[in-house]
Amino acid sequence: MLTYENFYDSPLNNETPDQQDPTKGALKILEWAYQSYGNSLVYACSFGAESMVLIDMIATVQPDARLVFLDTGLHFQETYDLIDEVKERYPSLDIVMQKPSLTVDEQREQYGSALWSRNPDQCCYIRKVKPLEDALSGATAWISGLRRSQSPTRANTNFINKDDRFQSIKICPLIHWSWDDVWEYIEQHQLPYNKLHDQNYPSIGCIPCTTQVTDADGERSGRWANFQKTECGLHATPQSTK
Repeated sequence: MLTYENFYDSPLNNETPDQQDPTKGALKILEWAYQSYGNSLVYACSFGAESMVLIDMIATVQPDARLVFLDTGLHFQETYDLIDEVKERYPSLDIVMQKPSLTVDEQREQYGSALWSRNPDQCCYIRKVKPLEDALSGATAWISGLRRSQSPTRANTNFINKDDRFQSIKICPLIHWSWDDVWEYIEQHQLPYNKLHDQNYPSIGCIPCTTQVTDADGERSGRWANFQKTECGLHATPQSTK
């Protein structure tokens, strides 16, 4: 079994997706992943548009799969409403609401108010990165909805990646999908999705760090406005947080 300790470039990364495969290799990768890792595989789910595609596919491959949502305490109500819809549509899925060790109030008391506006990297570490570290403890591999077309920092993502941040294997089934592909699948399968997407929110995270956009400059537009930041840190290499 492929693990962080014995990682090598998987031959699956070198395969050209079958042009007749409407999932562009995604379903094949998910089937391989659950056959390889079983219950030790975790899907870190944001409940964005890509998540809805992956949830639907995962439910066909592993109906009782474990999904982890990083519940920062700062999400939009529309996001929580969508999670309720998903629970109703896929009742066998094991959806874990992973919370940070500090509540928003406790974070304010310890670090001052609105940490996200002064040091968003530290806020993301407290409320997202560290909780995912905890959630992945004991997990050999995890699934992410990264796509190559999302941003330059994701352009070289493979199906199967050695993840130094979490010392795990990161599996990204949707690397060859476009934004249009994602929405075509959602429409064809009549999947629920976050209604904020209909209000010019291409990428949806925490309320303080997500804004509407009128002229989207990339699929990550609207995240961390006024900061040179496009990632929360889940997909970055380790660095000091002190």
